[in-house]
Amino acid sequence: MKVIRWILGQMILLVDFLTSPKPVVREAAAKQVIDEATASMSLYQFKACPFCVKVRRQLKRHALHIELRDAKNDGEHKAELVREGGRHKVPCLRIQKSDCSVEWLYESNDIIAYLNNRFNLT
Repeated sequence: MKVIRWILGQMILLVDFLTSPKPVVREAAAKQVIDEATASMSLYQFKACPFCVKVRRQLKRHALHIELRDAKNDGEHKAELVREGGRHKVPCLRIQKSDCSVEWLYESNDIIAYLNNRFNLT
């Protein structure tokens, strides 16, 4: 079963690589505003997870520079996700709010909807 999952994961990564979306180009001022907002976000993910690939494609399509954290191979990130987020499930978007609180957002569709609403993306 592990071999089959590995093969499927590699196929997902290959298709993602071959069909990678082109990032949107923004004016410098708009890019700076978005980059400042995304600096307080990080995405906990697995490299070959299809739901994580879906979110990463959305990030690339809209040129959102959000730190990617490997919650599978990096023990520190995995521990932080479980300790602070409450469970070892990906994708998970960590959002540091201006009042120093942290929101943990799970589910690829919820993450994409949040980013679309937050940055007025289509």
